[in-house]
Amino acid sequence: MDKRNHVLLRRWDVAMERAGDGSTYVRPCDALGPYPGKLTERLDHWATRTPDQIFLGQRAADGSWRTVTYRETRAAARNIAQALLNRQISSERPIAILSGNDIEQALLGLGAMYAGIPFGPISPAYSLISTDFGKLRHIFALLAPGFIYVSDPEPFRRAIDAVVPKDAELVTAADFPELASIPATDAVDRAHARVTPDSVAKILFTSGSTGTPKGVINTHRMLASNQEIVRTVLPFVNDDPPILCDWMPWHHTFGGNHDFGWALYNGGSLYIDEGRPIPGEFEKTVRNLNDVRPNVFLNVPKGFEALVPFLRDGRDFRDRFFSRLRLFYYAGASLSQYVWDELQRLALETRGERILIFTGLGSTETGPAAMFPGWEVTRAGEVGLPAPGVELKLVPCPGQFDAKLEARVRGPSITPGYWRQPELTRAAFDEEGYYRLGDALRFIDPEDVSKGFQFDGRVVEDFKLATGTWVSTGPLRMKFLAHCGSLVRDVVIAGHDRDDVGVLIFPDSEACRQLGDDETIRARFGCLLQELARSSTGSSNRIARALLLEDPPSIDAHEITDKGSLNQGAILRNRAARVEELYAPGSPRTILIY
Repeated sequence: MDKRNHVLLRRWDVAMERAGDGSTYVRPCDALGPYPGKLTERLDHWATRTPDQIFLGQRAADGSWRTVTYRETRAAARNIAQALLNRQISSERPIAILSGNDIEQALLGLGAMYAGIPFGPISPAYSLISTDFGKLRHIFALLAPGFIYVSDPEPFRRAIDAVVPKDAELVTAADFPELASIPATDAVDRAHARVTPDSVAKILFTSGSTGTPKGVINTHRMLASNQEIVRTVLPFVNDDPPILCDWMPWHHTFGGNHDFGWALYNGGSLYIDEGRPIPGEFEKTVRNLNDVRPNVFLNVPKGFEALVPFLRDGRDFRDRFFSRLRLFYYAGASLSQYVWDELQRLALETRGERILIFTGLGSTETGPAAMFPGWEVTRAGEVGLPAPGVELKLVPCPGQFDAKLEARVRGPSITPGYWRQPELTRAAFDEEGYYRLGDALRFIDPEDVSKGFQFDGRVVEDFKLATGTWVSTGPLRMKFLAHCGSLVRDVVIAGHDRDDVGVLIFPDSEACRQLGDDETIRARFGCLLQELARSSTGSSNRIARALLLEDPPSIDAHEITDKGSLNQGAILRNRAARVEELYAPGSPRTILIY
């Protein structure tokens, strides 16, 4: 790797302690450095130090880039704070945001932070894709907003008519010039002074195991300490502020906290990408990347898969893309090894050096920074060590095989709980105040904790076969996806109380169509399963049967979260008939491996 990349990452030491009850504590030896009491202090800082630096960019209707500088962002946000204070909106009736990423949403959120008023970005899918608005109704009942923003109300009209309270003010992008033109007064300074590190900045909604949204409280301390954690782990931003071209939704912690906050905290630039990693939409991303030439490329694994063909086939685009790139950064799921290897091959071919591929482990409740590797890794699944500022506790799962360890974390970057759901808050933390991540980890080397940890799946998704053998679904799922490559969008592992492991496959329709007819597709999957079976070591990791699903996962049925991850429990419950078909003797659509 090029010597420059060695300054990208900082390595840190950890200390490990084993308790009498079997728990293991892993703590960084280095303390987290100082961080501001609120994220808006960084906007004040950059508006003074680099006032003309572009903070946000977005494509205008004519195709040009519309941008706002740090000076313009601060002035508009403070004016919006004044407009909000004039309305006497409070934490009792906070702000709800229905539409997706845009400059107006960013200014509104920052204005709310100056005014000390919580805001809740809500997945547009709950309004645009859902047919019963069940999740949206639940969120509005929790949030009880008095002020709602939607960029363009027409696509959201059905949801607005069905859910938005009549006494709540609805504001659109067309109203923003007036909202941002109200001059800020001393009232904004007084309100901002009352904001403490423990004040609620925003509420992010995430789905739990039942699919019911939970409102994760994000305090100003969480947001600021998270960014100091990331800067500690990736110190290159001190000299080379992040330049991002990013589509990740701001109603999700990675896009709205990590990516947006990373640019703001370090005086960088964030260009809003209207593209998506799906056929017909990723071309927009490529156009934007060609213009922006980011120094960090952040995306979900499907985004990296979509990028590879464009890099492979377009030399001019590849040269521009790699011209100042320093880091590939993925999140949300595991990156397939074939994509990883191809990215490095293309980087070597273009620049004569590899590009660091980076990820970590976190959740909405951890804001999201919690664990990172302080070294270059060469395969997916390694999540490193608890970062400075984060303490890790590993608790053996009762009754599970191979000493499976549940991960719990504690620190200033962890949520204090769920908005107006005290019973969920109590259940989320143990008696020592550690948040229960729900993820399992395993030592890469039990004799050397400094080598870090490997993701070991979700604790609640593991199950026993009829033989009493435990199946660890997380690693098996990653192995299956890596083996099948682009033919599979996602997979659900089945087999609870059955004789063997089966899978329900959500295929990639376009990739499968290129194989030929249904019989050819089934034959190809049969070969893949046979190959996978030859590398299996026993019934717990041997997939014996598979069924291809025609219908995609449903957001209304709680089968898929707004960030695109599957809810395995909901899918198995909702599609119980397909599971029975998977295991039915002589089922004509089941692919069997013997």
